[in-house]
Amino acid sequence: MRLISDSGDQYGVVSISKAKDISNEQGLDLVEVSPNAKPPVVKLIDYGKFKYQQQKKAAEAKKKQVTITVKEVKFRPAIDTHDLNVKLKNVYRFLEGGDKVKMLMQFRGREMAHKEIGLDKFKEIINGVVEETGAVVESPMKMMGNRAIAMLSPDKKTKK
Repeated sequence: MRLISDSGDQYGVVSISKAKDISNEQGLDLVEVSPNAKPPVVKLIDYGKFKYQQQKKAAEAKKKQVTITVKEVKFRPAIDTHDLNVKLKNVYRFLEGGDKVKMLMQFRGREMAHKEIGLDKFKEIINGVVEETGAVVESPMKMMGNRAIAMLSPDKKTKK
């Protein structure tokens, strides 16, 4: 088998017993790197240290991951101005935080007979949010049963 040292130097092709002797002398582990090669390649490494470094790399990669959550905000066609402003403030906060926002316009009872009024209001709200924050409309407004749904995501350029 071909033996490689911890620092990357090559010992050349040696027998299994010779490789075990060298690893015992240096106090390192003998790890098979490439079993399908002709001859198979083994490396002398401190396996505990190697596992620790792999674990640290995985933790560092996990720390750099960005989690995006979807926040949901519900509106009604007869929403009052103050209530609308409170909900819009939450939408702006969610978008600034890098979260996606699912906006719902809920229709009940007789509101279903005059959906166009609520849909027009919903379009105004969505356009206002897009103008104010620069958000991107990920999925445009569509009706699903008794509710209209639109998905907004933060603008990638202005994201912190």
